[in-house]
Amino acid sequence: MTNRLYWFRFTLLAIFVVALVFVSTYYLGGFGAAGDSTETERFVVSKGMSNLDVVKKLKTDDFIISEWAFNFAFNWEKFGWQIKPGAYKISKSMTAWQMAGVFTNEPYMKWVTIPEGLRKEEVAVILKNELGWSDEKASNWIAKDTAASPDYTEGVYFPETYLIPVEESGADVAKRLRVKFEEKYSEFSKEAAKQNIKWTTVVRLASIIQREAAGKEDMPLISGILWNRLDKGVKLEVDASIQYIRGDVGKGFWAPISVSDKKIDSPYNTYMYKGLPPHPICNPGAEAIKAVLYPEKTACIFYLHDPLGKIHCAKDYSEHLKNIKEFLK
Repeated sequence: MTNRLYWFRFTLLAIFVVALVFVSTYYLGGFGAAGDSTETERFVVSKGMSNLDVVKKLKTDDFIISEWAFNFAFNWEKFGWQIKPGAYKISKSMTAWQMAGVFTNEPYMKWVTIPEGLRKEEVAVILKNELGWSDEKASNWIAKDTAASPDYTEGVYFPETYLIPVEESGADVAKRLRVKFEEKYSEFSKEAAKQNIKWTTVVRLASIIQREAAGKEDMPLISGILWNRLDKGVKLEVDASIQYIRGDVGKGFWAPISVSDKKIDSPYNTYMYKGLPPHPICNPGAEAIKAVLYPEKTACIFYLHDPLGKIHCAKDYSEHLKNIKEFLK
C-alpha cells in the first residue's frame, strides 16, 4: 500500500512539473510571440529547403523564440506536413501556434521557373499550373496581356525563376517578365548600339539560335553561320521558324517538321522567304542574345547536328551533303 501511495504521489508530482514547464514555456516565450511588432513581413522559403531549414531561418530571423515550441505547434512529423516553397506573410507578434497555422496553408507568392526557348503559349501553361490560373486567365495572357505592342508579342518574356504573387494579374505578370528582359538586355545594349543592330533584330535572331542550338556551346557558331547567310542574302532555312508557325498539331510545338510543313506560305517560313521572321519565335536566354553580338567567325553557311547532338558545319552545299551522308544516314 505504501508503494502504491508513493507512485501515486510521484505521478502527481511528474504531472505537476510537466504542466509547470508547459505553462512557463508558453507564457515566458516558447509558444508566445517573439516580439511586439504586428507589422507583417515577407518570409521567403527557397526551393529545396526542408522543414528544419525553415525553422532555423525563423529562429535566426527572430520570428520565433523556441525551435522546439514551433515544432511542437506545427507537429509536421505526425501529420507529414511539408512547408511549401514560396513567400508567407508573418509578424513577430505571432505566437508559435499562429505561426504554424500560416505555414500549413499555401504561400501567397510562389516560385515559377520559365525555361529558355519556350513560346508564350508554353509559358502560359507553366503560369497556369504553378499559380492556379483559370483557363480564361491563361488564354487572356496569351491573347491580351502579352499583346500590348507588336514588339512585345514574343521574345521578351525572359526565362528565369520568379517569385510571383498568386493573386497578381496576368498583365502584371507579363510586365514582370518584360522588366526582367529589359534588365538582362541592358547588359548587351551598348554593344548592340555599337554594331548598329536594333534590339528587335537581336531578339529575333537570338530566338532562332536558342531553338536551333543543342546547347550554349553551339550558339556562337550557329550565330556566325546565320549571320553569313543573312549577309549573303541566302534564306536561313531553319526548322524552328516553321515549327513556330505550324504550332502544336498534337505532338508538341517543337516536334520535327515534315516536307509538307516546308510548303506553308508564311513570312515565318525561312525555307520560302529570306531574312528574319516578323518577330521572335521563342523567348531566348542571355547566352543566345550574347551569341548574336559575339558570333564565331566561320566560313560555314550550313550546319547539322548528329544523333549525339554534336554540330557539324559546311562551307558549301556539296560539303553539307557529305555531312548528311556521314552523320545522318
